[in-house]
Amino acid sequence: MNIVYKLSLLTIVMLSVSCSNRNGKADAYGSFEAEEIIVSAEGNGKILELKLEEGQILKANQYIGLIDTAQLYLQKQQLNAQLEGTLAQRTDIPKQLKALQEKLSGMMNEKKRLQSLLQSNAATNKQMDDLNTEIQVVKSQLDATRSNLNVQNKGVLSQIDAMQYQITSLENAIQKCLIHSPIHGTVLKKYINQYEFISTGRPIFKIADVSKMTLKVYITEDQLSSLKLGGSCTVRIDKKDNELKEYKGKITWISNESEFTPKMIQTKNERVNLVYAVKISVKNDGDIKIGMPGDVVFE
Repeated sequence: MNIVYKLSLLTIVMLSVSCSNRNGKADAYGSFEAEEIIVSAEGNGKILELKLEEGQILKANQYIGLIDTAQLYLQKQQLNAQLEGTLAQRTDIPKQLKALQEKLSGMMNEKKRLQSLLQSNAATNKQMDDLNTEIQVVKSQLDATRSNLNVQNKGVLSQIDAMQYQITSLENAIQKCLIHSPIHGTVLKKYINQYEFISTGRPIFKIADVSKMTLKVYITEDQLSSLKLGGSCTVRIDKKDNELKEYKGKITWISNESEFTPKMIQTKNERVNLVYAVKISVKNDGDIKIGMPGDVVFE
């Protein structure tokens, strides 16, 4: 049994004893938790701006701060300049082929004229054969030139595509230097301050939506059959003067595997060896805090 597990069980033991002293009608005991998200840096550099304090309530996608993007911006500008130069290397194929196409067009017109002369016996077959040979040569030159120019342009276009991918990658990296809140929630922990240097993967802050809390309790096997997902229950927390405050709860998760617990843990039947974890969702009015003890009465 590892240290974290032992500490978790010890916490539940203490919570169980605390809650059980209030009255004996609770079916299970536990503590409140929330889904916590640790937001980490997706870029490297100095934090130029960080509008963040612990306890602050943030909206989903709210802008929080900025990691220095100067180097990324300069790299992007350099690539843009290279891209313009590479674009200028593209060959205008129609323009390059224009002279050969005009020559071929003139030869085809000459062939028509020669055919008329042949009909009137004003030209010889040799002249026609010679012209056809020249036409074939020009067509071959035209095809070869077109093929070579296409190969050249293909290489240039490949370079252009690679540069555009790099620019897109840099734009994405610049965008990731903008720090936003992933959810609507409360800042639980701030790990770094403005003007400090941060690297990719280093935590910036921890946030959780505490408007809905989860009470995690443990039940015995004989209680398991009477519970179902989506079932309603009453969740209670301590108030002043040993009073209890009640909330409506909803069962959102029931473990399908039992686990061992210390004999000191109080459940509906004390000193059992195996219990099942159950999570109950509760709408928070602000009085419930993470780690606070609570108990539940199942309906």
